Amino acid sequence: MHSPPLPGTIGVLASGGLDSCILVGHLLEQGRSVQPFYVRTGVVWQAAEESGIRRFLAAIAAEKLAPLVTLELPLADVYEGHWSLTGADTPGADTPDEAVYLPGRNALLLVKAAVWCQRYGIGELAMAPLGSSPFDDASEAFFREFSSALNRGSPSRVSLLRPFGELHKRQVMHLGRELPLELSFSCIAPVRGRGDIDLHCGTCNKCAERRAAFRAAELEDRTLYADAMR
Repeated sequence: MHSPPLPGTIGVLASGGLDSCILVGHLLEQGRSVQPFYVRTGVVWQAAEESGIRRFLAAIAAEKLAPLVTLELPLADVYEGHWSLTGADTPGADTPDEAVYLPGRNALLLVKAAVWCQRYGIGELAMAPLGSSPFDDASEAFFREFSSALNRGSPSRVSLLRPFGELHKRQVMHLGRELPLELSFSCIAPVRGRGDIDLHCGTCNKCAERRAAFRAAELEDRTLYADAMR
């Protein structure tokens, strides 16, 4: 059984990457009570990602931070043969953002967490897409229209929010500059290191994006990259 959420709690879909980790920390800094969610979809980086978000949340533990809720949403039936499940032909550092698009990702993640929020009386659910995102399902219009659809027929409404929707990566990184960002996890091709610790590969699309984010924000990157340890 889940404890009743604190009044004014906002749900956050926390993948464990830089943006969602910063969103959790930023909302806590604003005095909000936060309920983080992690959705298990079966992607090849799931174990490393979930471990990362758990480490990050433990490091920023606060009275208004609720325990992580994990939700099961296996996608093997609809993502059959996709690189995100097979690990084959993972988009490399030289590929465009569009190469890492996961079909229906935001809709799939939002609907599961939104129903949880409706059941337990949480009126707001946030994700962390940025204003620079090239994907339509990160847009203000998508969030508005999907929120309207979700709330049809439900006695408990939940608003879908994108608090970083008008910001760019450098701005978001500066919001999180005091957070333990090295504990977040962004890699889509994790490498198992010593002591069963998952490392960022350093050569995939998301690792390249991560490194660029630290450089653009002029912040020290304490991430452990496998390619830098060879």
